Amino acid sequence: MSNTQLKSGFLRTLQERGFIHQCSNFESLDALAAEGKVVGYVGYDCTAPSLHIGNLVSIMMLHWLQKTGNKPVVLMGGGTTMVGDPSGKDESRKLLSVEQIEENKRTIKRVFSSVLSFGEGAKDAVMLDNAEWLTRLNYIEMLRDIGRHFSVNRMLAMDSVKLRLDRDQEMSFIEFNYMILQSYDFVELSRRLGVNLQMGGSDQWGNIVNGVDLGRRMGTQQLHALTTPLLTTASGAKMGKTAAGAVWLNAEMLSVYGYWQFWRNTEDADVGRFLKLFTLLPMSRIAELEAMNGADINEAKKELATEATALIHGREAAEQAAETARKAFEEGAIASADLPTFEMKRETVIGMGVLKANTEIGFSKSNGEARRNIEAGGLRINGEVVTDVNAVLGAGDISPEGLITFAFGKKKHALIRVI
Repeated sequence: MSNTQLKSGFLRTLQERGFIHQCSNFESLDALAAEGKVVGYVGYDCTAPSLHIGNLVSIMMLHWLQKTGNKPVVLMGGGTTMVGDPSGKDESRKLLSVEQIEENKRTIKRVFSSVLSFGEGAKDAVMLDNAEWLTRLNYIEMLRDIGRHFSVNRMLAMDSVKLRLDRDQEMSFIEFNYMILQSYDFVELSRRLGVNLQMGGSDQWGNIVNGVDLGRRMGTQQLHALTTPLLTTASGAKMGKTAAGAVWLNAEMLSVYGYWQFWRNTEDADVGRFLKLFTLLPMSRIAELEAMNGADINEAKKELATEATALIHGREAAEQAAETARKAFEEGAIASADLPTFEMKRETVIGMGVLKANTEIGFSKSNGEARRNIEAGGLRINGEVVTDVNAVLGAGDISPEGLITFAFGKKKHALIRVI
């Protein structure tokens, strides 16, 4: 549907900001949203101590759902994390202990209060944990009441399963059950809270529409599915990956300055798109920033960085990060003259492994020595510790000035200047 045909502020906002990839029933969902009757949820498994910016897209969808007069529901995957989502994975996820899952859940929760308003009101956000019902399921009853509605033929055709099997990658029986549990979550939330919409990334489409179908078979109200596009940068790289790893939302996992700097390093062609997805700026201001070019595009990137950081870490912390960056650039422009500097072509740098980069700049004499140094946590790239020996440099690691900073311990410092 075109934006002019949409009745609801919710879908109009999502469409003009670039959030929509697929929807199971636009007309029905639009009508509900126009009346403020959508109760929508997104599920977040507790596989790490923090969510990352890939999760931020769906978090923003929950924000706009609430902002346009509907009710958001955050579902913590305390139960599904015990199983592991096979979507987009070539191998099984490491099974976490219950204690690890609980600790991850505790630290993950904090980010939502900066984007959503929680409370007891009709449109206030609520948070649940699917461990509350999944851990209480009786296996035989589950097979009879829920499992009988699933076709193995159809499950094998789902991308999350088919891609693994096509690559001859093993899939455990426990992972095979994940889509059943996610589908049941949708039904359970519909019964408990009147949830009628599930949102997620495009890789979740199969799991979500399975839930829509299960709801129909088990007699719930009409359920809806809505997914976002897979996010890649203009150069084709996966969104949110740097040599230091994922771009985490919790400050304990990535400093506020590191988070600000990630957005500051956005490719020129991505600035407008990311302003729409990851900030609350009005579309009129975004249009002004999108029109900037030449040297002025750097001002748009700074505003993107500050607004995106303020959303998650607060305005004061974001402005402090911007000021730190300004000082670092002004003072660093002088200080960098004293650092060992290695000029490399852009095509050489992008895709270069951190092991090779270490030896190229003289931090290590061999890949073996570089591996030991990295595993010991001694290497920092752009101020962030790198511990993955298989990490590679990408466009997001290159500053707008064409620099990548390296440090090992307190005494070794170097720059790669990209030419």
